[in-house]
Amino acid sequence: MTLNFLRAGAIVACFFAAVPMEAAGPAIPRMPDGKPNLQGVWDHPYVSDMTKDAKDQKGAGALPYTAWGADNFKNYDVSKFDYTGHCLPFGLMRSINVGGYPIQIMQNDEYVALLFEQNTWFHVIYLNRDHPKNLESTWFGNSVAHWDGDTLVVDTTGFNGRTRLDTLGHPHSDQLHLIERYTLTDPDHIAYEMTIDDPKTYTRPWKNTRTFTKMKPGEELIEYSCEENNRDLTNGHIK
Repeated sequence: MTLNFLRAGAIVACFFAAVPMEAAGPAIPRMPDGKPNLQGVWDHPYVSDMTKDAKDQKGAGALPYTAWGADNFKNYDVSKFDYTGHCLPFGLMRSINVGGYPIQIMQNDEYVALLFEQNTWFHVIYLNRDHPKNLESTWFGNSVAHWDGDTLVVDTTGFNGRTRLDTLGHPHSDQLHLIERYTLTDPDHIAYEMTIDDPKTYTRPWKNTRTFTKMKPGEELIEYSCEENNRDLTNGHIK
């Protein structure tokens, strides 16, 4: 009986040895407080049209316009006027949507900062705070955030309504409430989700998702300058 027991144990051991163990994925880098470390320089897709699918992004499809929103979009002609061509601030959504210009994320236990290569803009996200009661409207809005497990959830309000969501010109109003979710899926990728909630422009919230990819070591932000009709510079008045 002892011999049979030993043989049975050997068979079981051989069986488990033959079954390959699933390799664990790469560990998510973490900050000293245990939260995912989002820091780095990130390449992100160029989203010219938030309704369409494209490389590394999932579009929203047909948008649920209100009458005001549909009329606003119908009468917008980007070929006649694009505020970004006059060096006016892109706004938060369009800055995230402009590919080809990386975003650097800086992070500690009080703030997350987005450093945009485009026009050398920056945007500070305040962790574990409420929006100010007397919020002054701005181009980029006021952002507060909290951690939902390993996902950073960013809540932004206080937009001035003078920007567009994307290059095609999808509209928003000053009633826009933007929700962003940043999830580090592995050391080199962030799953990003943007939800547009604007009751003046759309009858219901809608979202767009995409993937950010960390740039190679040594690839950093470079200087960017927007010069709109600066004749002093181009005509050589400034040496």
